[in-house]
Amino acid sequence: MVTNNKSVVSNRREAPLYSLTAAALVLPGLLQHPAQAADDDSVDFQYSHYQEGKRNISGIIFRPDSSRSKTTVNSFNPIEVDSVHGSAKVSLTDRIKFAFNYTQDTWGGATPISTAPVGFNMNPLKTGVDGTTIVGASPYIQGDGNTYLDKNFHPAAPVPAQIDPVTGQQVYARSDQVTHVMSYASPETRKQGDFKLSYDWDNLALSIGGGISIEDDYESRFGNIGTRWDFNQKQTSLNLDLSYTNSDTHAVVDHDATGYLNMINYTDQGLNQLSYLESSPYTISLSGKRQDWSTHLGVSQIINQDAVLSADLDYTRSTGYLSNPYKGVNVVFVDPDNQFFRPPGAAYQGNLQALLEQRPEVRNQWNLGGRYVQYINPLDAALHFDYRLSADDWGIQAHTFQADWVQPVGSGWTVTPRIRYYSQDAADFYAPWLLTKQAYSEHVDANGNLVGLPYDSKKFKNLADPTADYSNYFSSDHRLSGFGTLSGGITVTKQFAKGLTLETGFEYYTHQGGLKIGGGGEGGYADFDYWLANAALKVDMTALSFKGSGSGEHQHSDYALHHASHEPAGVMFAHMLPKAGDVMVGYRYQWSSQGGNLLQGNQAVSDQTVVANGCQTAPCFAAPDNMVMHMHMLDLMFAPTDWLTLMLMPQFMDMGMSLRGLDGAPDSYNTLGMNLNGHLNHHLQNNHETGGIGDLGIYALLKVFDDGTHHLHATMGFSAPTGNVDIQNRRNHQVDGGYTHYGMQLGSGTWDFKPSITYTGQWDNLSWGAQASGTIRMENQNKSGYRLGDLFLATAWGGYNIAPWLTANVRGVYTTQGSITGAYPGSQSDSTNPWFNTDGSPTSILKFGPMDYRQNSGGKYWDVGFGLNASMPSGAFAGNTLSVEWLQPVYTNVNGYQLDRDGALSFTWSYGF
Repeated sequence: MVTNNKSVVSNRREAPLYSLTAAALVLPGLLQHPAQAADDDSVDFQYSHYQEGKRNISGIIFRPDSSRSKTTVNSFNPIEVDSVHGSAKVSLTDRIKFAFNYTQDTWGGATPISTAPVGFNMNPLKTGVDGTTIVGASPYIQGDGNTYLDKNFHPAAPVPAQIDPVTGQQVYARSDQVTHVMSYASPETRKQGDFKLSYDWDNLALSIGGGISIEDDYESRFGNIGTRWDFNQKQTSLNLDLSYTNSDTHAVVDHDATGYLNMINYTDQGLNQLSYLESSPYTISLSGKRQDWSTHLGVSQIINQDAVLSADLDYTRSTGYLSNPYKGVNVVFVDPDNQFFRPPGAAYQGNLQALLEQRPEVRNQWNLGGRYVQYINPLDAALHFDYRLSADDWGIQAHTFQADWVQPVGSGWTVTPRIRYYSQDAADFYAPWLLTKQAYSEHVDANGNLVGLPYDSKKFKNLADPTADYSNYFSSDHRLSGFGTLSGGITVTKQFAKGLTLETGFEYYTHQGGLKIGGGGEGGYADFDYWLANAALKVDMTALSFKGSGSGEHQHSDYALHHASHEPAGVMFAHMLPKAGDVMVGYRYQWSSQGGNLLQGNQAVSDQTVVANGCQTAPCFAAPDNMVMHMHMLDLMFAPTDWLTLMLMPQFMDMGMSLRGLDGAPDSYNTLGMNLNGHLNHHLQNNHETGGIGDLGIYALLKVFDDGTHHLHATMGFSAPTGNVDIQNRRNHQVDGGYTHYGMQLGSGTWDFKPSITYTGQWDNLSWGAQASGTIRMENQNKSGYRLGDLFLATAWGGYNIAPWLTANVRGVYTTQGSITGAYPGSQSDSTNPWFNTDGSPTSILKFGPMDYRQNSGGKYWDVGFGLNASMPSGAFAGNTLSVEWLQPVYTNVNGYQLDRDGALSFTWSYGF
């Protein structure tokens, strides 16, 4: 949605493409002609948030009088995705260009795992003692295996509050209502990095690239080569690309699904692309490999000075494990010869088995697209129209239509409304659920090993399409169903005079089976809405370099002379902008890690000591094994005067923690019970991850003294509580996961005052500085009931210029932070039984180890840092500054019981002008 927009140039007759590229060739997916300056040196940052609306999920209510009835609930928290994207394009020489992209997504929420008739009791609910209040609504997958059907094998469901007066049994009747079966996922993070290196001749370009995408259960590696040929006086451009991707799946099956999903179709068949592993009594994992070959052919033609037409053709061949290891298909086995119990109104009893979905191991996909862009001179605007036809050998055929209107409105502003429509047919092997008239019967040999499959898949039938063949492949993944989506959105762009562009966009989608072309799409149970919002910052370094009639290099040299960066990468607020009107854009990355010993104060302690004392008066069962934090931050600085610099610092955080069991801990099953013991095992076997927007920093830097050698300035600022502090772990084993560990939340949750005072000096090749800073919480507690401790930090450093553009530095750091006060709502912090409330329900935070207790936070720390700074005063990279620093712990004295520290790495890039 956020695009690389370019404003309309004043003289649209100077070049044939300018009348188009000025306001037109700017949207996602549009082939950009090489004649335009699309490959100019630039740095882009983008944040986006994807949010699904709540689905109407149907379930069965269990009432205290043993009656049952259907209901519709939307209490399942929907999928949310926070994404951050950064990219850079750099000219290494006049002909060699390098591009790099980094994308990170963190997502979590409820998602469909299968589909079933409501009467099959896949989303069970319970009512309170009053018989009316619904309690315990959760995405816990459950089913007793028994299903009921009428005489024509249609599903039957309980008739609301009807009990047979003779038998005292619940009455059933035909019900064709279908619902998604939901499962919930804790936050998970995907990280992807890729690059491209290209060489340009006058009319020809070659490129090579590659990358990797990593998440907990999936890893993908890819490479590509491409060429572009310009001819017909550069009025025509031809592109050809080839890519290869190799991927590995290693999925741990959801704990709450292990008793529901039946994987016998993989274990017995021994499919060569997938291995079934049972690594422990609590974990079942699935592993598979996949390969994708893809080629792309595109052509772009300038029709006249106001129009361009482009087309492209794609082909992709995928082989290997193409199924989703978390999706199942509900199959009802009806054995007409063995009908024992049928409640009133039901003719048949069925045995429900949720078989793991089974997709083909080969997929061939084709895409044919066309794009037309027309510049409309009287309105100084451009119309984009885009169409794409997609088809594959799975039976899916899709159409995409998109229209965009790019309208500059003056003063660097551009508004782009758009409308998009998408429709697809269902895959040949898609079915919401299946029925088969046969017994589900497992056979074993003399050694107790399974022999063959316990069913004949040739007898699988879909009541809605009795002639379809499901003997080899079947899936109820709603993404393979027939549906349509309709969306509308808008992008607003502001281009500043100094080569900066800010963009923000919003698009709202509705996903409905009824929107499918020709009708016949999935039922209304699968309808849902979702939206996407994003914001981006682009720095066009090429444009900045040529500002001021060829004086750009002089401007950068002048900036670098007054702003040579000597402070270590890990120090913030260490410099001001030298004169009024200066701007600086920067990126800051920090990685920190904890691992090794558990400490009490500054001494390592044994597991037995932590078990006995680390969780107040209750025993500890687990402790952190490793914790890693990644922080991505933008530094946006502007000097309205030479004595004042304003600074805005948005940030994106992600954290991961792995846990281990403590030696000497009491028997968790006997102490915690079956469900909480299962919850504990889930914690031990799965990393905890969180990610998203952190707190927003807003600062003012005020000059106190500056004589050219010595500089003193003060910083006054605030941290706004934009980071989440109410993230919860997923529900499993029929127990809500509760709040995640205090240290894994994304912000403080309070408004914080953050003052600092900084002194720097420079003489010849030497530089030095010192800073004292603090964080003072301005509220007693955040919305989750606690407050982080105040923080004080003092640091001093010295540097030496080992080259005119390169500085080495060393510094010392002292930090002290208080403990957390308050607690999550409902937590029994000081109880000998912190896992249950007085009414027997689990607490809002399941305290399994010292990381879950507020007293085990804060401390006093000494560190030493070593770094390098590179500032480019002239040349192609003039105005750029790069800094890196490693911070090594020297002394750690923690409050309570905490994991030791490994160190921290900081990297910064800035561009001043």
